[in-house]
Amino acid sequence: MELISGEKGFELVHERGNWLLKKDIGFSPVELLVASIGACGAYVYEKILTNSHIDFTIEKVDISYERAEDKQAKPLSRVAINFSIHVSEEAQGKAERALKLIGKNCPVIQSLDPEIVVVENVIFV
Repeated sequence: MELISGEKGFELVHERGNWLLKKDIGFSPVELLVASIGACGAYVYEKILTNSHIDFTIEKVDISYERAEDKQAKPLSRVAINFSIHVSEEAQGKAERALKLIGKNCPVIQSLDPEIVVVENVIFV
């Protein structure tokens, strides 16, 4: 991976077009971290549900975060990942229990400072 200094800020070089890493113009580095947590969690959850032989469709994934405003760099303190999924009523309990396996199997979540709380929720639609 390569970052270059562009006209409007740092850009992450990508063959299909660079990603601008600057708040209010593109995604801030913190927002990219949060997106990476959510995306990794979603891929892991898909794999867990598939391996559990649960028929499902993930409608969307909403990710929110909080920062530790009392610390100098205002690092992440909490990330909430909300999965909106279609699943049969009979499989909902199993799909809910599968959430606890995400953090153990997601390399991005495993790479975070242990003080960052990651909460996974499922909403059945």
